[in-house]
Amino acid sequence: MPTTSPPSRPRFDDLPVTPGAPDRSAWGLWGAGDEVGTVNLLTPERVAAAAALVRAGRRFPLNWRLELPDPPLFGRERTIHALKRRGAVVHDDVYREFNPQSSSHWDGLTHYGNAAHDCFYGGARREEITGAAGTRNGIQAWARRGIAGRGVLLDYARWAAARGIAYSPGDRHEITAAALQTVARDQGVAFQVGDILLVRSGWIAWYEALDAAARVATAVPPHTAVGLAQGDDTLRFLWDSGFAAVAGDAIAVEAFPAHPTHGFMHETILALWGMPIGEMFYLEDLAADCAADGRYTCFLTATPLNKLGGVASPANALAFK
Repeated sequence: MPTTSPPSRPRFDDLPVTPGAPDRSAWGLWGAGDEVGTVNLLTPERVAAAAALVRAGRRFPLNWRLELPDPPLFGRERTIHALKRRGAVVHDDVYREFNPQSSSHWDGLTHYGNAAHDCFYGGARREEITGAAGTRNGIQAWARRGIAGRGVLLDYARWAAARGIAYSPGDRHEITAAALQTVARDQGVAFQVGDILLVRSGWIAWYEALDAAARVATAVPPHTAVGLAQGDDTLRFLWDSGFAAVAGDAIAVEAFPAHPTHGFMHETILALWGMPIGEMFYLEDLAADCAADGRYTCFLTATPLNKLGGVASPANALAFK
């Protein structure tokens, strides 16, 4: 498995890397059989530089309550937790109906394939990930490497509110690449290759303000939510900025439902680039701290579940400042 970046990264408009691979594909950039994708950008040198960002030792868990949203969205299972008594003063945990994508989580490389090519990252076929020994592109590849680097928060929700841009995070509202670049400029952020992008849309704050009846209504299809605008402008921004991963507080990171023409960017981000997507990350405390001290970068670490063949994992993410 490579531990350093390739000598040069092609621009978005120069993709694919490998002749014959799908358009916009990065397959082969880190060698045949790669299962890590853009996490390859998190080199030891970049991790060490990111760790130096920790000045005060403040810690910000980016994990929302495992019980939320409740009811779960997209028909996902509600986690059932029980204590199993093992002795007079001894207990074990038992989890049933546990869907790791029901709260803060990483989408792994077998969550979404590319429909046009009927395959997953690196050209993996369905039988390679779902058969008796099908573990290619499983979440274990990220777990055994670890996700750590410079986190960059773009607080779109706070930026928009300050400029009178009104929207409900529970409705489909597009956050454009141009808007994100403006937020970065106004926050004084310059991107670096290997950054882990965090986008605060305000969705979790909106959800937590709902009463029980409204939360039930939110779980009933069709789902709608704020997120990144679909299309080449956003994809070009994500790739050319050199992000190792992208995460946010919204239900799909990208606007939901997908754009009727541009489609769903998961098929490119996951299946063609191998870039982790983090959804429903809890960013409220981190965002408040960034706004207070004017520093929107942090050292971010995450350890996905080391589950052979796993599709997704709880975020297990921490930001340090």
